[in-house]
Amino acid sequence: MIIVLTGATGTGKSELAIALAKKLNGEIINADAFQVYEELSIATAAPTEAQKKEVPHNLYSFVPLTEGYDIHRYQEDARNVVKKLKTLGKTPIFVGGSGLYIRAALYDYDLSLDTSNVDMSKYDSWTNEALHEELEKLDPTEAEKIPYQNRQRMLRSIMICLAAGTSKTELLSKQNHEPIEKTLFFVLRKDREDLYPALDKRVDKMVEMGLENEVVPLIEKYGEEAPAFRAIGVKEFIPYVEGKEELSTVIENIKLDTRHYVKRQDTFFRHQFPAVEVSSLEDILKVIENERDN
Repeated sequence: MIIVLTGATGTGKSELAIALAKKLNGEIINADAFQVYEELSIATAAPTEAQKKEVPHNLYSFVPLTEGYDIHRYQEDARNVVKKLKTLGKTPIFVGGSGLYIRAALYDYDLSLDTSNVDMSKYDSWTNEALHEELEKLDPTEAEKIPYQNRQRMLRSIMICLAAGTSKTELLSKQNHEPIEKTLFFVLRKDREDLYPALDKRVDKMVEMGLENEVVPLIEKYGEEAPAFRAIGVKEFIPYVEGKEELSTVIENIKLDTRHYVKRQDTFFRHQFPAVEVSSLEDILKVIENERDN
């Protein structure tokens, strides 16, 4: 059995996952698109060294900041970890809020389309806005999911459309989207009136922990175009490094962007997974026990 613990940023997934892994002889697998990157422990709220010592964590902080990492690579990496854990008799526990990564790892999406013959050179000089308009023509549904700032993901979607001769949406709709094996999905929820103040406090804590001192030197070292710098908590610092915004504005923008992201996460989880809403470890264990009895 595979366990997925997802939910909006700031709901306490990491701590609950550790407690769950101890109960189920499990290991945690990252399902967050930005926690795969090195050097951004504060900005991405990556597991601490103390947490990693409590239970093993997989697919965290292993990709260089300047290296692209896409859903195809994640699918392969995640499935390899699941295979290893099953061989060891461990319970794989996916934890994170990147819904597309979870679907790629656990559903029967075929992402192996050959794109090697697609010439993308003409798009090198295109602006992000122009790329987004192109994607809207090729695949309007996919374009709605991707903000124009995410250049790499737009280019990947355009490449898939050109290679397949149809939209990515149409291509995936022809596949039978069922989990590859028995999987239980849990969504950890908080009421928004409780979650939003908690998110603000979370950002304030990140600032106290040294967020500025972590992020600013990295932007200065690697430049503004590093793939990892699209992460909330990083991208907002780019105008600050350029001398265009004050630190107080950066902090407020991080809080605002985090709230917007949480809304998108909530919509995705509600429509994409057969998940049980939970608020505690006991809730999860009760569902697992019932599944085993049946």
